[in-house]
Order: sequence, then structure tokens, then C-alpha cells
Amino acid sequence: MLNQVVLVGRLTKDPEVSKTDNNKQYSYVTLAVPRSFKNMNGEYDTDFIDCILWDGVAKSTKDYCKKGDIVGVKGRIQTDVVEKEDGTKKYYTNIVAERVTFLSSNSDKKIDEIKE
Repeated sequence: MLNQVVLVGRLTKDPEVSKTDNNKQYSYVTLAVPRSFKNMNGEYDTDFIDCILWDGVAKSTKDYCKKGDIVGVKGRIQTDVVEKEDGTKKYYTNIVAERVTFLSSNSDKKIDEIKE
């Protein structure tokens, strides 16, 4: 079985790093990924895909990237289930990044690839 995703898109906002209760660093980023085909109106639609970055990947992405930069993300799909008070379940699907490749940046600081 295989659970692997590769995305290339633009960051929709500057990455920010937070910490869990046990001091593990993480960052939620959203990638704007244009589709490779035109819709019925002759325009390219864009998908906005949520990714979570952990520890060194999160910190390096924050340090070297900002809104609008193009990044490549290799990771896996993860679905979490939260049960609400009324007993219904809400499903959240994210991409957990295992590797981030910086493809464009206006920063003088540059690192090509960060691995988990």
C-alpha cells in the first residue's frame, strides 16, 4: 500500500511556527495549486491544499519562505476525526509534509531542500 503526495504550489501566507504542549514545533501552510486543465469558462481553477509541517521542516520553511513563494511538498495524506458534542463526526484531511523543496524565494538566504 502507498500513501504519498507530491505538490507544487505557492504559499498563500507567510509561514508561522507554533509549539505543541510538549514543545514540538509545527506550522500549518496552505498551498495554492493551479489545475493543469481549463474549466468550462476557459480558466484554470486553483486548489487550496492545507499542509502541516513539523519541527525542522516547519522552522526552515518559516525562515526561508514567505507568501507567494513556490514550494514543493512531498508527504502523505492524513485524516483526523473529531467527535462533536452532539455525537456527529467531523473529518479533517491534511497533507503531512515529509520534505519541502524551496523552488523560488526572494530571500538572500536559500536552502534547496529540507527533510523531516
